[in-house]
Formats: sequence, C-alpha cells, structure tokens
Amino acid sequence: MVGPVRPQFVLFGSSIVQLSFCTGGWGAILSDIYARKADIFLRGYYGWNSRRALQVLDEVFPKEAAVQPSLVIVYFGGNDSMGPHSSGLGPHVPLPEYVENMKKIAMHLKSLSDTMRIIFLSCPPVDEVRVGRGTSGILSELVRTNELCRKYSEACIDLCREVDVKVVDLFTALQNREDWMTACFTDGIHLAAEGSKIVVAEILKVFKEAEWKPSLHWKSMPTEFSEDSPYDLVAADGKTTLNPSDWIIHREIQWD
Repeated sequence: MVGPVRPQFVLFGSSIVQLSFCTGGWGAILSDIYARKADIFLRGYYGWNSRRALQVLDEVFPKEAAVQPSLVIVYFGGNDSMGPHSSGLGPHVPLPEYVENMKKIAMHLKSLSDTMRIIFLSCPPVDEVRVGRGTSGILSELVRTNELCRKYSEACIDLCREVDVKVVDLFTALQNREDWMTACFTDGIHLAAEGSKIVVAEILKVFKEAEWKPSLHWKSMPTEFSEDSPYDLVAADGKTTLNPSDWIIHREIQWD
C-alpha cells in the first residue's frame, strides 16, 4: 500500500465494471475526477452473475480488513437477466433469486462499516438487434431482451428502497437519450464512451444529493498535497506561482 491513505472507492460487478477502465469508460472518468482525492479499485469480472459474486464476496470484501472502503458501487443484473438456456448452464438467475442475492451483497457490505456508502447500478437496456447479430455463431441460445432487463432493473430498484441503498436507474437513464441504441453501446450490451458519460453523471448526482457526512462529492473532498509551493508554475507576473492542484482544464466535460 502506497501512502498517504486516501478514501477507497471499489467498483464491483460484471463486464460493465471490468470494462469501465477502457478508454472513455465510466471507471476511468471517475478515476480522473477523483484524482488526488480517492483511490478507485476495480473488481469487475466479465460474464459474472450475482451467484458468482456471492461465492467471492468474503474474499473481495473481507470483514477483517484493516481499512474498509468509503464507497462501493455494485453492478450485477445484465447476465442474470438473460433467458435460461435449455441445458441448465449459463448465467441466468431467476428473478426472485437475483433479488435475494443482491440483498445478501448489500447486507454484507453494510455489516463491514457504519460509514461505508453503497450505490447499486440497475440493469441497463440492450440493443436487441445488435446483440443477436454480434453473437450469432459464437454463443448458443443467447436471449437478451429489454423486457427482461426492465424487470431486473425494477426489482433492483425496489430492493434498494427496501434496504436503504442508493441506486442508479440505468435502464431509464440511458434511454433518456434519443439515440441511445446507437450512441451508448459498443456491441449492444457494453457501454461506449457516451453511455459511460451518462453513468458518471448519474453517480455524481447521487453524490451531490446524498446527505452523507463526510460528503463524497468530488468538489467537497480535500485534494492531496494541495498547499502552495515555490516549485509550482511561475505566473505571468514572473514573481508568483500558480497552484495547479485543482486544475481541470484538461477535461472534455466540466463535471458538476
């Protein structure tokens, strides 16, 4: 562990989490926004469902850890919501079991720390045409429909209300953009840069609106080693220096 110790944000989930550090991904954007404020840890697993998540939950989030995360963002549901395969194999998890699994994840995280904050991401929609075209000949009997995604998304949202966990309704948020099917996905399932921007905006909205103390919104968090220094860049007057600790001029979007 390198120091100093910053607040830890953990992203835990399936491929939408694993791929979030790709170029333009929502995890990469959050890492930029929270540079010098928090360390963001990626725990994403391509193809996983809530059953597999439960198998490793104690290993990813051990109760005996010396430091517990300040925030955990959880996403499972896209793979769970796939239609069942005739062989009985595959990632499909029946809706009642999915809800119970997500509840167990929430309860485990809540048990680790009174100050840990939790955000669930609900199941996003898919571009059904591209999904079918892109997996033909590779995967067997792949069933991904927006009707199934909607049911699992709504169930996740209802659960979060029940257990008092913040939730981002990705199913609705992505579809608020008129061209969501073409703009938001790389392959009809996984998020392109435009889809990731929506995820980040929704997460930041939770941070801004939540009455968490201390706040986890990036503008409210201290910047590491932000004191003025004679080694900073010299200003135009040639006599003073400019402290660049909080410069964000490089960002395509000036996030709120």
